[in-house]
Amino acid sequence: MSYLNFDKQQLINLNYSLKRELIRSNRAGSYSSTTITFCNTRKYHGLLICPLEQLDGEKHVLISSLDETIIQHEREFHIGSRKYPVEYHPLGHKYIFDFHSEPIPTHVFWVGGVQLKKEILLSEEQEQILIRYTLVDAHSPTRIRFQPYLAFRQIHKLSKANMDVNTKYEEVENGIRVKLYNGYPFLYLQTSKKFDYIHAPDWYYNVQYLEEEKRGYESLEDLMAIGFFEAALKKGESIVFAIGTEEAESQNLKKRFAAEVKKRTPRSSFENNLENAAQQFFVKKNNKTYITAGFPWFGVWSRDTFISLPGLSLARNDTKTALNVLDTMSKELRNGLFPNIGTGVNADLNSVDAPLWYIWAIHKYVDHVGSFANIWKLYGDKMVEILSSYKRGTNYNIKMQDNGLIYAGEKGKALTWMDSVVAGKPVTPRIGFDVEVNALWYNAVMFVIEAARKSRKKEIVEEWESIPEKIKNSFIDVFWDNDKGYLADYVDENGKNWDVRPNQVIATSMPYSMLTPEQSQSVLKIIEKELLTSKGLRSLSPKNPAYKGRYEGDQTDRDLAYHQGTVWPWLLGHFVEGYLKIHEKRGLHFVEKLFHGFEEEMTNAGIGTISEIYDGDPPHEAGGAISQAWSVAEILRIKCLIDNYKK
Repeated sequence: MSYLNFDKQQLINLNYSLKRELIRSNRAGSYSSTTITFCNTRKYHGLLICPLEQLDGEKHVLISSLDETIIQHEREFHIGSRKYPVEYHPLGHKYIFDFHSEPIPTHVFWVGGVQLKKEILLSEEQEQILIRYTLVDAHSPTRIRFQPYLAFRQIHKLSKANMDVNTKYEEVENGIRVKLYNGYPFLYLQTSKKFDYIHAPDWYYNVQYLEEEKRGYESLEDLMAIGFFEAALKKGESIVFAIGTEEAESQNLKKRFAAEVKKRTPRSSFENNLENAAQQFFVKKNNKTYITAGFPWFGVWSRDTFISLPGLSLARNDTKTALNVLDTMSKELRNGLFPNIGTGVNADLNSVDAPLWYIWAIHKYVDHVGSFANIWKLYGDKMVEILSSYKRGTNYNIKMQDNGLIYAGEKGKALTWMDSVVAGKPVTPRIGFDVEVNALWYNAVMFVIEAARKSRKKEIVEEWESIPEKIKNSFIDVFWDNDKGYLADYVDENGKNWDVRPNQVIATSMPYSMLTPEQSQSVLKIIEKELLTSKGLRSLSPKNPAYKGRYEGDQTDRDLAYHQGTVWPWLLGHFVEGYLKIHEKRGLHFVEKLFHGFEEEMTNAGIGTISEIYDGDPPHEAGGAISQAWSVAEILRIKCLIDNYKK
């Protein structure tokens, strides 16, 4: 029996199966995603979704789905599945007999006397999806037909029937290639054996995506069904259908499929699922390594990259990839800041904490390898540039004040990780002195001084060594309250904001903390009492009138709830780190319970991974992206912390 088990009786129940989604990505930055019935519920679902630098740098859905039809005695049994406004058609989900995802997603369909196995994988390096079909059993001659549904559109948009579509095709080895619009690459559709191809281009109108409708977006799409592939299939025979942006050698497809399967880490345990999930966020292109913030719609976000990096790489003892990401991202630093979203000249540098998380990630690397060797040579200039820029002042009023603390923000901008904006206004603007920013700031200054001292950079040490004491004294004076027993969330011209939020947990988890053990323990008690859930920390206490316990509704409703009570798994890593500093081995049982609380998520939402967010109210339903880098990373880092304390 596989580790990831699903109720066979429930597989044909759409209320059960449509909530469970598959996500696979590769090093080329491509991904494949759908529900376990192959009925797409999002515009972000598709068999092959690739980044297209030649168009706009965004990911594009090239093929939405591949429908299969089993033909026996001139009867046709359609095992595909799609939603239209008034019905599901075809009803292929009713033929699903079994499903498991170890080591790759595998479905078994039973249609009368026919048993068909379908296995799907995404090539590790190429922009190509491979699907293997095996006719396990059949009591009479059987044919199989494939009908590809093409989209050729950007992931955030929807395809509509139009007169500009190019429906011409060209024959290639055991298949065809098509390109619906100029600027796109050809899409190759090939099989491992010779199939008859019937060209019959036709639009299929109003394919409906239920999740987009729920999220308040346009939800109807028109897809181009380009034609049919059909061939006889013998009992016991396997064929491979390949879809990609480069021509494949059809005679090698079966060997390629088998070789790709061997590369996969079995999803045979909770830890192995996290290991698999972690690897999916790395993208390697042109000697650069990036981290995708989440699937299916996120790109490269610098804050998410640095917060995720220790868990995704160091917790897996992958120091090489950690350095590759740091090297890649270091080139993006400008005026002491990193782009919040994306890369290059058009990216906006509106993230006050990302550069400080960058220094934290370097610090974690040093701790992991146990050495400062080459750190200053690699990153010393970048770290000094960050500190100097914050000291003298940089974009968005980010500047060290006379008291040593960092002030940041300007009207209409949200510079911290609590960055949702509704109608042009930040929901939680937090202009002023932010608690986590200054906790990160103190840690960064202390680490740079230590690194400079180790590297004999006397002038750097002399410039900065008097500042940490000033920061620490000011931090306690500005943020701490003995009677309340916790830290203010931010301080502005109107005074101190005492909303109980999780940002203060960062002050307890940093390697260099300004809090006494007693203060840290007091902060953690408040967080445990009001914010801690089995899925992470709430972004606001339920006692607050502004608290929203459900992440639901249209974009405005969701954005209003995003940081007003919604639970974030990534914050749990910092809670655990702070907690274990205080309780050490005595706290392991409690922490292990939190870690294993995510095991049940392996068969929910994004299968084998961890979602971006969860509802603040029980039962804490998953929401947002179905696989989020910093969620997976921090749960992996918790496992690493547990192991270290057990040594």
